[in-house]
Amino acid sequence: MPVEAVVHQISERPAAHLGWLDRGVVAPGYLADLNVIDLEGLGCAPPMITADLPAGGRRLLQAATGYHWTVKKGRVTFEEGTHTGELPGALVRGSRSCPQKAHG
Repeated sequence: MPVEAVVHQISERPAAHLGWLDRGVVAPGYLADLNVIDLEGLGCAPPMITADLPAGGRRLLQAATGYHWTVKKGRVTFEEGTHTGELPGALVRGSRSCPQKAHG
């Protein structure tokens, strides 16, 4: 699959399905969460189970390589896989409106 199709499948498409119409698109007025990726270095480590949830609950984790930066609301939240301490996000509940749709 072309990388553009993969990005669409994991960004705009699920955001629209959930009613988060201000996400998944890079355009004025939208909340752009961006990843700067080295496609040649993109990869995954084997998955592992960790018990770090309340009451000993378990979850599946899988590390990734090739992500240089993750940017949320204009602030770098991860750099080379390490959290920067920035927490610009907020809890999202229900549908979200968006500006006039700027794309087709």
